[in-house]
Amino acid sequence: MDQLEVGTRRGLPGITYPERFLHALTDELSADFHGIFASETIERYVLESYTALLRTSAVKAHLVTRVTRFAKDRLHALAEAKGAIAQDRPSVLFVCVQNAGRSQMAAAIAAERSSGRLVVRSAGSMPATSLNPAVVSAMAEIGLDLTGEFPKPLTDDVVRAADVVVTMGCGDACPIYPGKHYEDWQLDDPEHATPEDVRRVRDEITVHVDRMLDQLGIASV
Repeated sequence: MDQLEVGTRRGLPGITYPERFLHALTDELSADFHGIFASETIERYVLESYTALLRTSAVKAHLVTRVTRFAKDRLHALAEAKGAIAQDRPSVLFVCVQNAGRSQMAAAIAAERSSGRLVVRSAGSMPATSLNPAVVSAMAEIGLDLTGEFPKPLTDDVVRAADVVVTMGCGDACPIYPGKHYEDWQLDDPEHATPEDVRRVRDEITVHVDRMLDQLGIASV
């Protein structure tokens, strides 16, 4: 996608040539998911993912990378849910309102403490434009880098792919599917919290994650 550029002219936020980008990404993902999804399905997912992140992304310079990651992960989740891709690991989805604090911390901690034995995703019912800097700083203190992460909207495909759905203050925004385990973790919102309170929420999340991993039969590290 070297022909793609990030727009800098006034009135052209994001990608300078979005049609070119969307077409190239559709072709790329059509090759990745050949025999699993029709090109029309992939094209729709690419367009939806681009539109969603264009609306919420604060840093347009990262839009190409983020849309690519988001669309590919959504298609992978859909393939998992349909049984088109074998999944031999439990899958957990963490959901909060903005996907800028609690759910991002939980996903990073769960991924690190499960050592790859868990598929981890996060999303927000009303995603923010960027991660909470205090959250990024608190996670860096324990060696977890969130600088490459970004808020993502909650989509049906990632819920369907999850074995466990953990909500954190997002109420009934998450769709309910039979056969899934749902948990609601009562945690303070770190949006306007002091650094000390953010660390406390981070440590509370770690306790919850370790308990969940134990229930799933995964030894935390």
